[in-house]
Amino acid sequence: MTELVSVDIQRILEMIPHRYPFLLIDKVVDIAIGESAVGIKNVTMNEPQFTGHFPGQPIMPGVLIIESMAQTAAILVVQTLGEDAEGKLVYFMSIDNARFRKPVVPGDVMHIHVKKKQRRGPVWKFESEVRVNDQVVAEATIAAMIRGS
Repeated sequence: MTELVSVDIQRILEMIPHRYPFLLIDKVVDIAIGESAVGIKNVTMNEPQFTGHFPGQPIMPGVLIIESMAQTAAILVVQTLGEDAEGKLVYFMSIDNARFRKPVVPGDVMHIHVKKKQRRGPVWKFESEVRVNDQVVAEATIAAMIRGS
């Protein structure tokens, strides 16, 4: 049986270099080392993107939803590789089959599910989906490379 691990915001700040306003996950739960993880993002009205996207009808930009997938995947990668990977940059290589099924709005809690599809050296590929209230709101296949591993 796989042991599940959780990472809080303080640990996230040690593991990846992202900071406000571009840190888009609040915690990561149910980490199965080398396999999968679930990121949690509490979407709040006081986030800077909502002043312009869109005034009077705030909607989480799709690119930021994709970025939350990447940050969740980065935590899985660092947790899998260990301390030597902490703080290293992870570069997007591809985003495939991205679909946005329902708008994400302030008050929603995004559950960002990432599952490793394959790994070849420093390149990792993930199947990702975001759920709000157990409903899939976005999905994509993403690939990224961790620098210096």
